[in-house]
Amino acid sequence: MLKKQMIRELRDNLNIFSNAYKNNNSPDVMIDLLNNEAIKDAIKNNFKFRKLKTGTIEPHHVFDERNKKYIGWSADKLIDKIDEKIEELKNIKKMNGGSVEKVKNNISLMLSNLYYRMKLLADFIKNK
Repeated sequence: MLKKQMIRELRDNLNIFSNAYKNNNSPDVMIDLLNNEAIKDAIKNNFKFRKLKTGTIEPHHVFDERNKKYIGWSADKLIDKIDEKIEELKNIKKMNGGSVEKVKNNISLMLSNLYYRMKLLADFIKNK
């Protein structure tokens, strides 16, 4: 059950990125819609993230140059970074009056990195 929820959440988050970029939505809207509840539930229930995919990311899993640094990482480590970044973006938004419009952080880069990590996780899970 948790595995399905995790995969569903990953798919939904990737769709949020895809649709937001197509429709020029603001980063605030994207951050509001990004979800990590399935990750939190999985952690609470001691879900072993290796059930999503065993092993580590290998060169044939990486389709984007910027993701080469994740070669050797497990699904567990990558999910932890994805969860951390979603939480960080939501917290930056809360700490700045509900908008990231005037923050000093490079939100575009943070969102882009998050997208590519999620895409890598999806490619890793579906690749044999």
